[in-house]
Amino acid sequence: MAANSESTRTLIFTYGTLKQGFPNHNLMQDLISQNDAVYLGPFITQQPYPLECGLHGIPYLINLAGSGNRVKGELYSVSSRGLVRLDELEGTSIGHYDRLPIQVQSEDGAVSNDGEAYFANSIFGERLWEKKGKVGMSEYSQRDGREYVRIGDRVIKSMSGSYVDDINSFLSS
Repeated sequence: MAANSESTRTLIFTYGTLKQGFPNHNLMQDLISQNDAVYLGPFITQQPYPLECGLHGIPYLINLAGSGNRVKGELYSVSSRGLVRLDELEGTSIGHYDRLPIQVQSEDGAVSNDGEAYFANSIFGERLWEKKGKVGMSEYSQRDGREYVRIGDRVIKSMSGSYVDDINSFLSS
């Protein structure tokens, strides 16, 4: 059974609120305590990507490889059960984030070609990059983290009650 659960693990690159010392890291700690995640260390994207903060101080990696900066983050090995919980937090089923392949590199230069990361949904990612002036960040910092508004504290303004609609309104303003 242990071999089977090990074979279904996914490497997840975190770059924002799931990192150590940030607002949603408690989920990673919970996954680690339940053997649903293992911290593998600090990593950086192999290619540059845009990293921007959007509405409510939420960080977004944008799927435009070759633009932006190489982004610093952390790599975790996550079980399929843990992945369900991460997908729920990241809103993959409602069009908030897309979990996509990414290549990352450890501090000692080892490259992982089979990682995944949560990218801004393609419906709004590139528009956010443009709205923010195509500058981007190389790391989501503690200062950036102070601007983050937790899910339960967000005020949804759209008539539909959809957070993604709020993002689109923010980008249109």
